[in-house]
Amino acid sequence: MRVLVVGDVVGSPGRKTLEEYLKRFSSNYDFIVVNGENAAAGFGITAKIADEFLANNIDVITSGNHIWDKKEIYTYLENSERLLRPINYPKGVPGKGYTIVESKKGIKVGVVSVQGRVFMPPIDCPFKTLADVVEEMRKECKIIIVDFHAEATSEKIALAKYMDGKISLLYGTHTHIQTADEKILLEGTGYITDAGMTGSDNGIIGMDNNSIIPKFLNCLPQRFEIAKGMERLNGLDVEIDEETGDCLRIDRINISLDQIEMM
Repeated sequence: MRVLVVGDVVGSPGRKTLEEYLKRFSSNYDFIVVNGENAAAGFGITAKIADEFLANNIDVITSGNHIWDKKEIYTYLENSERLLRPINYPKGVPGKGYTIVESKKGIKVGVVSVQGRVFMPPIDCPFKTLADVVEEMRKECKIIIVDFHAEATSEKIALAKYMDGKISLLYGTHTHIQTADEKILLEGTGYITDAGMTGSDNGIIGMDNNSIIPKFLNCLPQRFEIAKGMERLNGLDVEIDEETGDCLRIDRINISLDQIEMM
């Protein structure tokens, strides 16, 4: 099974770049997962954007700490099987942290959204929470994909090795910087510390320079604005064994909008 993973989509530049990529290449993939927590002007996602993503051949939308930024999404989360919030938020919060849906081939695929705790808001343990839900999911499907929305590289690789052989793929999101450490772990789990960002590469992790640099200079609150220009798509092209759930191949995608439009 060939899977496309797309790193954090940031604002309209990210959405445009993703749309252009999917127009040309979505038919190459059996399953598509996109992190959409920054899709609405860099903070959160709206119901309209979520519906547009799902209508554009995206199978599951994962997220992270910014999923709560648009209050309208709370009701949407309650009624959706394909837009996920991190599974390890306390009981009672809106939405679901995992789902099992069928690929284009009719094969069941599990997807989990989970959030780290190092340098992040204090929530439930990602290790114990993920292990428990994966144990249940494996009764129904062999292919399980995990988006670990976390800051610390050590926490990301630790969770991947803790779950090695129990899941097909664990990739990091949140930092918006694609790492170059893609690998298949000893027991067959694909891994990368961060899948990267889809949006403008003309700013600072998707935001305009002039709205970010002053915050470092004066330490005062600053209104962030979306950067424009030099758009890129970051993500992963992954091959997973349909019988065993093992990762067979993991390749980074790092392509500009200009390159996409020339294809």
